[in-house]
Amino acid sequence: QVPLVESGGGLVQAGGSLRLSCAASGRTFSIYSMAWFRQAPGKEREFVAVINWSGGTTYVIDSVKGRFTISRDIAKRTLYLQMNSLKVEDTAVYYCAADGSYRVQAGYDYWGQGTQVTVSS
Repeated sequence: QVPLVESGGGLVQAGGSLRLSCAASGRTFSIYSMAWFRQAPGKEREFVAVINWSGGTTYVIDSVKGRFTISRDIAKRTLYLQMNSLKVEDTAVYYCAADGSYRVQAGYDYWGQGTQVTVSS
């Protein structure tokens, strides 16, 4: 098991920034991929970004490219999502996810409880 706990969400004006954190515990040595997803009201959950836990290779979706950065601190066993130039359409519950295999947009075994990000105009 790899319990995940997100933090860092909140209310911010459009154009502002937030940094989300996701603290992992338990069998963290088994992690291969970690990712961020989001779910806006009335919409399906959407993949946002992924990182290879050991190598650090990243991939983000086009709609956040240049604004969001995914990173991790292996020693702290923490995943981050730096979100800059936030837009109203970024409003969603953000979830982190982890898996012991190579994953990109689906198939994650472990999920956090989510943290709300609200961007006001």
